[in-house]
Amino acid sequence: MVADTIAHVKLSHVILPLKTEISDAKVFTGRQKPMTEVHFLFCELETTDGHSGLGFGYSKRAGGPAQFAHAKEIADNLIGEDPNDIDRLRVKLLWAGASVGRSGVAVQAIAAIDVALWDLKAKRADLPLSKLIGAHRDSIRCYNTSGGFLNAPLEAILDNATKSLEAGIGGIKIKVGHPDRTVDFERLTAMREHLGDQFPLMVDANQQWDRPTAMRMCKAMEEFNLIWIEEPLDAYDFAGHAELTREITTPIATGEMLTSVAEHQKLVEMNSADFIQPDAPRIGGISEFLKLTTIASSAGLQLAPHFAMEIHSHLAATYPIEPWVEHFDWLDPLFNEHMEIKDGRMIVSNRPGLGVTLSDQLRAWTVETSEIGTRP
Repeated sequence: MVADTIAHVKLSHVILPLKTEISDAKVFTGRQKPMTEVHFLFCELETTDGHSGLGFGYSKRAGGPAQFAHAKEIADNLIGEDPNDIDRLRVKLLWAGASVGRSGVAVQAIAAIDVALWDLKAKRADLPLSKLIGAHRDSIRCYNTSGGFLNAPLEAILDNATKSLEAGIGGIKIKVGHPDRTVDFERLTAMREHLGDQFPLMVDANQQWDRPTAMRMCKAMEEFNLIWIEEPLDAYDFAGHAELTREITTPIATGEMLTSVAEHQKLVEMNSADFIQPDAPRIGGISEFLKLTTIASSAGLQLAPHFAMEIHSHLAATYPIEPWVEHFDWLDPLFNEHMEIKDGRMIVSNRPGLGVTLSDQLRAWTVETSEIGTRP
């Protein structure tokens, strides 16, 4: 007989407004509108013995209401279940919504629940999530992306880089993929001069080059001593990325837009990247992320998880090869606790679980909630 079971589930749909709208190459090529907000799905679990867990996922531009709706439909399958059996519950939730598949919105809705189950398990063990899984390190190299979007003037991205350095950030990433390639090289040249020859610098084309353009641009960028060139091609062009990985000395990074372990496995098998960039909320949560990183580490790939540093700092700490974590300060208003940065590295929280609690501001930005079960 199970002594402690899931008694109550609360789901919240939260809309985070961005201070300024942002645009990457997808906007400049006309494929997307500028981003003004981010939608989040939060899951709060409580057990009969009073233990709790917190998890979240997100969607940019579209999909937030769909994630909330799907989670609301399947969450009743958790009531009365043993929260220790995380992967069994993940599979149960997959089958509850099997007709909509095993990637995309379906698994992204489950991701928030999966993260909450892991948070609960770590809290009950009185351990940080990284220590529950088994950590290789207590801090991770971190780089900033949020200051380098294509719509920001050159002076602004240089100023943002200076602020990041002063805050202790260990690397800078800027967006490229502008339809006018001279804009990319003007910004990249200025940033390299601003940072110095050896400071870690990355670029991200957000999938907006075709194969000939990607080859030309990547070859031309070799001289800038980049840590990686990110998403030079469409995320599902595994063969094209593999050719770049073979031909270009600068490491190629991709994977953030893939929405299942199966998709990432194809990327690994085809040698399509030097850096793999999975996103736990996009591929189904921590359970799936750990399956993927076992595959990736066996292949000798480097790791740089996308976004959601509150989750990924813990997961990157468990990876055997020294990783990078992406620093975004966008989520800071959602939590009472914030990530500590020191000497170019993000310090992994030593608080139990993920180490975060929800802020009053998050509650104010909540647009709809659903509660299942009974509070203990």
